[in-house]
Amino acid sequence: MTVTRFAPSPTGYLHVGNLRTALFNFLIARKSGGQFILRLDDTDPERSKPEYADAIKQDLEWLGIEWDRVETQSSRLDRYADAADKLRAIGRFYEAWETPVELDLKRKKQLNMGKPPVYDRAALELTDAERDAFRADRGNGVWRFKLDHARINWTDGILGDISIDAASVSDPVLIRGDGQVLYTIASVVDDTDMGITHVVRGSDHVTNTATQIQIIEALGGTVPAFAHHSLLTGPQGEALSKRLGTLALRDLRDSGVEPLALLSHLARIGSSDPIELRGSVDELVEGFDLNRFGSAPTKFDVDDLYPLTAKHLHAQPFAAVKADLDTLNIPTDKKEAFWNVARENITTRHDIKQWADLCANGADPVIDDEDKDFVAEALTLLPEMPFTETSWSDWTAAVKEKTGRKGRGLFMPLRKALTGMQHGPDMGQLMALLQVVRAKP
Repeated sequence: MTVTRFAPSPTGYLHVGNLRTALFNFLIARKSGGQFILRLDDTDPERSKPEYADAIKQDLEWLGIEWDRVETQSSRLDRYADAADKLRAIGRFYEAWETPVELDLKRKKQLNMGKPPVYDRAALELTDAERDAFRADRGNGVWRFKLDHARINWTDGILGDISIDAASVSDPVLIRGDGQVLYTIASVVDDTDMGITHVVRGSDHVTNTATQIQIIEALGGTVPAFAHHSLLTGPQGEALSKRLGTLALRDLRDSGVEPLALLSHLARIGSSDPIELRGSVDELVEGFDLNRFGSAPTKFDVDDLYPLTAKHLHAQPFAAVKADLDTLNIPTDKKEAFWNVARENITTRHDIKQWADLCANGADPVIDDEDKDFVAEALTLLPEMPFTETSWSDWTAAVKEKTGRKGRGLFMPLRKALTGMQHGPDMGQLMALLQVVRAKP
């Protein structure tokens, strides 16, 4: 059975980059009838906050991404301690005491000598007495995993065959001096214990994957299938990280983006398939194919979400938006007719209010100088309220007969006088909903 996971750290709000990873893992699991686990990587006690964990769940629920179970790393610290003990016992874990300044000096020397800036394993050469002295002077050191200096190979689900020379990578720190367990070992232990079969994440994790493969093998686990999707950039190819403050999922939700518009977009950008609005999460699952994604950086433009949002809303039946309409000043018997008029003229749900306000309160008339006399005369022929679905055709026919105007010269000045706009819904349907007309003869 396919088992995937989404493992965000509850140290902030989800953004589109996080969502892409969550979505891929969710779709893979659902397409195979497998399990999708939400795992909160909350081993950082200072930065991990309950309110962020709650926000992550709320954002996923808003999108319709459902998980089979929730796991938290903070409840599994004993398992990480057991894994650390096992690595010590097999000689793959060692303590080191270099300060950040000392490590930086080492890297600079290596670079000046034309060598790769990797940790030199000086801690392995320490005598017991030297270790005791460091521990007495500096406290507990960090714990590093001793990599086997061989090539690490795997076939990536997106990138293809990958081969990394472990000698070009520093032995990773898995536990800090203060005892905090770091991502690399916690993730490996969790993936092994939870039976994760497929890991899909960003291409910035490729080096992590290489080291994690060795740690999994050292602990006797089964290496999952890895796939690394391209990273998102801004529309001009700029680093998306500079704009993440405006791309949090809750900000997109507040701006009116519809869940299926966002999911449909992220499920296709970076692939060889065209972006198509899907009508349900099930349709997304059915049409998803990880093999169709490429490795090149993928441009993401938030503006592309609004045409999809508009298309989604245009197709929604009255029942899908009734709750939104119930908050607005629309007569009960007119709500469905109002939606049929308004939906083709909105981009987001926020725009519904504009049309509701127009119907309830009228609009400031827009009358060009050359049309003042014409509009004034036309308004003397305006039918009595309440208007009906024939009021517009009756009125324009009467105005045409009296003034001789026709075509755009007839209809546009009257539309602008009643709605204050040059565009909008069919005036016959809209006029039947107007409760107030501000224009005066």
